[in-house]
Amino acid sequence: MLSADDPLPFRPSRVLIAGVTGSGKTTLARRIAAAWNLRHVEIDGLYHGPEWTPRPAFLDDVRAFAAEERWITEWQYTSKGTDEIMTPRAELAIWLDYPWTVVRSRLLRRTIGRSVLRTRVYNDNVEKPIWRLIATRDPEDNILAWQTRTRFFWAERMPQKEEQFPGLTIVRLTHPRETERWLRAQA
Repeated sequence: MLSADDPLPFRPSRVLIAGVTGSGKTTLARRIAAAWNLRHVEIDGLYHGPEWTPRPAFLDDVRAFAAEERWITEWQYTSKGTDEIMTPRAELAIWLDYPWTVVRSRLLRRTIGRSVLRTRVYNDNVEKPIWRLIATRDPEDNILAWQTRTRFFWAERMPQKEEQFPGLTIVRLTHPRETERWLRAQA
C-alpha cells in the first residue's frame, strides 16, 4: 500500500476512490478526472432512482462503464455486486482514510446544505428535511447514522481487498492535506 509520499509507478486509466460517506470521494474523483482526462461516473447517480429507490439497471450500467478503458468512480455498493465488476478492472484505488472529525463535519455541512437549499441530486432526488434526519436513527433512512455504522468499513476490509486484488495499486491518504500534497505530486 502506497502513502501520499510514494510515487505512482504508472499513470492509471481506471481508478476507484474509497472512503466513508462524506470523505470527499466524488469531489476527488472529479478533480482527478479533469487532471488525467478520465470519464467520471458518479456511482450514486447510477444506483439511486426516483424517490431514492435502487435502479433496476444499476449493475448493467456498472458493467457498461467498467468495460470502458478510461474511468474513475467511487468504490461503493460492494455488497450490491460492484466489487466483482469494477475492482478486477481497476488499476488504482485511492483510500481516503480521514479522521472522524473531518468526515463527520463534511457530511454534516453537505447534508444540511442540501436539505435547506433543497438541492437536486441523482435523478431529481433531494435530501430529506432536517427534522426527518433528527427523527430517525435507522441507517437505511438517515445518512448520518449510515456514516456512523460504516465508519470502519474500509479499515476492516482494505487488507482483504489488497490481498484479493494483488494487481490493484492502493494509495492510502490519511488527511485532506496529504491528498492535496499527493495531487500536486501527480501533476
